[in-house]
Amino acid sequence: MKNISIEERACMLAQYIIDSKDTVRGTAKKFGISKSTVHKDVSERLIHINKVLALEVRKVLDENKAERHIRGGMATKLKYSRECPKRDAS
Repeated sequence: MKNISIEERACMLAQYIIDSKDTVRGTAKKFGISKSTVHKDVSERLIHINKVLALEVRKVLDENKAERHIRGGMATKLKYSRECPKRDAS
C-alpha cells in the first residue's frame, strides 16, 4: 500500500469491499492497514473523491452492519459448542 496516494487507496479499498462484500475488519487485514484507516477512507474521504463509488460501498457496509448480530451469534454458538460438547442423554 506504499507509494500510492490516499485517493487511490480509498478507491482501491472501496472496490475491494464492493467486489468481495468483505467487512472493514477483513479488508484491513487483507491490505495490512488499520480498521480505522479503512473506515475513514471509504466513509469520509471517498465521498469527496468518487461519490458513486462511495454510495456503492455504503450499501455493502450497511448490509454488513445489519448482519453483524447474526455473525456474532453464530461465532458465540460455535465457540461454546467447541468448549462444551453436548453430553449423551443416557
